[in-house]
Order: sequence, then C-alpha cells, then structure tokens
Amino acid sequence: MEHSNSVEILTWADVDALINHLLPQLSGPYDALVMVTRGGIVPGGIISEALDIRDVLTAAVAFPPAGQQPEARLAWPAFLQFPSEEQIAGRRVLVVDDIWDSGRTITAVRARIESQGGFPELAVLHYKPGRALLNGPGPDYYAAITNAWIVYPWEIWRRDDLVPLPPDSLQ
Repeated sequence: MEHSNSVEILTWADVDALINHLLPQLSGPYDALVMVTRGGIVPGGIISEALDIRDVLTAAVAFPPAGQQPEARLAWPAFLQFPSEEQIAGRRVLVVDDIWDSGRTITAVRARIESQGGFPELAVLHYKPGRALLNGPGPDYYAAITNAWIVYPWEIWRRDDLVPLPPDSLQ
C-alpha cells in the first residue's frame, strides 16, 4: 500500500466545510461521542457542539511499531485510555476520527465498544478505501474520499513552521 504522491494541506475553512458536509449524514441522536486521540479531538469537539452531545469521551490507542514484518501491522493495539463499560454499555456511540487510512485504529475502537455492549457508528473527515488494511465495512459516515496525504491545521509543526510529510517521502 502506497501513499499518493499528492499532499493536501487543509485550512480551518476546509475543515469547517468537511464537517458541514458530514453533519447532515449523521443519524443521531447519540448517547455519547468518543473522540479518537489525537486526530479526532478537534472534529469530535466541533461535532459534539453541533449535535449537542454532552457525554464526550476519548479513546487513546497505540499500536506496536510495524517494522518490516507485515503481520505486525495486524497486531492488536494497547488502549492507553478508553471509556469504561458503564459509559458504553447499551448506548449508541458516535466515534469520530480525522481520517480512515488503514482503518486499524478506528476499527479497534469499534470492536472494543461492541465488546462492551455499545452500538458504535464511525465518522471520519477523510476515507481512504484503497488503504484499508482489514476486510469489512469502512466508516459509516465520511465527508470526502482521498488517496492524498492529508495535513490538518492542527497537525502543523508549530515550533519550526514545518508541515509533516508522508513517511514515504522521507526515504
């Protein structure tokens, strides 16, 4: 799986337009919103305000380094932070992240919510169907399809005015 050679650097106005495209698709009401750290924090906060979702939770997920072994990309993650079963069980939960690249992170969050008895629906700003690592459904809702390397305004390296580039471009 390769990244496209194109890099798309988004502005806050671009993000606003993406969220405005996403909001009418969402079939609430939701009992809670889970923001996937770190990319889902900003869009999740905006969406929770727009939909008046007051129970806003976070999921922090870490995968072991993939290295050169393809099977390592399928390793189960560590959940550094996750809502308790009491916060999830029996509830309809909107899960928000910025991008579905390989789908590993948000798919792991969905599986954990389901294992706790919750009913997750997944929403992302950008969906990369050609990069999906796992078979199965993609996100329930997305604002745009892309193959580009996306740089969101909250990802800009503020110390040196640098923009993060795709890992493939650094070789």
